[in-house]
Amino acid sequence: MKDYIEDRVLEVAKYIIESKSTIRRTAKVFGVSKSTIHKDMTERLPTLNPKIASQAKTILDLNKAERHIRGGRATRLKYKAIEG
Repeated sequence: MKDYIEDRVLEVAKYIIESKSTIRRTAKVFGVSKSTIHKDMTERLPTLNPKIASQAKTILDLNKAERHIRGGRATRLKYKAIEG
């Protein structure tokens, strides 16, 4: 793996852990695709640093479990704005 990819993977993981950010928001911040962030966190990070990978996975799993709630809230706000 190239050095700049390793650096990005570790930087992204640190960002996710500190900010509890979602994959979408992280991808926007780093200017890469969601697929790249996902691959970095699920395939590349565990080989580089398993301890950090487990911390990042915990946060990503929590975000995944909560996403249906966020989606429902966003939809509700959307239709409230249309009505009002």
